[in-house]
Amino acid sequence: MPIQRLREFLDREGIRYVTIHHSPAYTSQEVAQSAHVPGKELAKTVMVKVDGEMAMAVLPASYSIDFDQLREAIGAREVELAKEGEFARLFPECEIGAMPPFGNLYGGMAVYVAESLAEDEEIAFNACTHKELVRMRYEDFERLVQPQVIKFSVKV
Repeated sequence: MPIQRLREFLDREGIRYVTIHHSPAYTSQEVAQSAHVPGKELAKTVMVKVDGEMAMAVLPASYSIDFDQLREAIGAREVELAKEGEFARLFPECEIGAMPPFGNLYGGMAVYVAESLAEDEEIAFNACTHKELVRMRYEDFERLVQPQVIKFSVKV
């Protein structure tokens, strides 16, 4: 069961959440539509390399990353989109592109959250498959993950 690690972590921390099953969807906009979740509340996890180190950029499904803005905000020399082959092994129980935004569960990698997502009361995100989401309060997510919240996203 792909969601097991995440579910055990949330249960151990006493977090209230719901899982949402939906028909298979592969883009964040398709997932939002299939699961009936507003695009602004669906957190997509984009794997990036920051000065050669793997990190997660988490932003609303209806937004895209401004790489220059992200680089400047975190004081990095280089920020680029990671290739699947560079990060797939870090998420052995997850389908590619369905990683939950919990860097602390996957090697302790840095997590950068777009300010536009941090404004939401609740967020939903892929739960290691292209058919299941987890929905929870943003403040619980922030307490557990302790992401760096910065401005780096633009509305599509």
